[in-house]
Amino acid sequence: MAPMALPLTVGFDLDMTLIDSRPGIRAAYRALSAETGVRIDADLAVTRLGPPLEQELAHWFPADRIRGAADRYREIYPEYAIGPTPAMPGAREAIQAVRAAGGRAVVVTAKHEPNAKLHLAHLGIEPDAVIGWLWAEAKAEALREHGARVYVGDHVGDVRGARAAGALAVCVPTGPCGADELRAAGADVVLADLTAFSAWWDAYRADFA
Repeated sequence: MAPMALPLTVGFDLDMTLIDSRPGIRAAYRALSAETGVRIDADLAVTRLGPPLEQELAHWFPADRIRGAADRYREIYPEYAIGPTPAMPGAREAIQAVRAAGGRAVVVTAKHEPNAKLHLAHLGIEPDAVIGWLWAEAKAEALREHGARVYVGDHVGDVRGARAAGALAVCVPTGPCGADELRAAGADVVLADLTAFSAWWDAYRADFA
């Protein structure tokens, strides 16, 4: 690994890493289903969060309706999804730990960027930058641009993004992927959840002191 640049930048995924978006996304899917008349099993859909919205909608809508359904979902999302969505335990503290050490915290997510920013503002989580619309290896583009040496996520797609960027893949099994699956995908570090991040972060920085 190349020498650590200062200030150190840490990237974070959003859904099921920093926020538990299942209640809000469930409500938004149910609203979309009621409006379109298309059956969506919202309880099932929220068990596989991570990939772009269109991939999930392809399970429920014919191909020629996916784009319109995605646009409408994103339009109604703020009404249904922002309020019910809490921060994950340790999320605020993880961001604060990076910034308190003089580092930068950036959120890189597959979510529609304006809605990602609404979530963070609503919860009082203040990263240095928010970059949306990127999934798996595509996340490497933003991670490299911001000089991120660490990327924290909950999905094997996040591991792929970190590795494509040459960043350390730190994972939490708080989403659809278990600890063993994350390790098998190449995660460098697996924490129980973000409440363990601050202690790990202190030890990680000490290695470079």
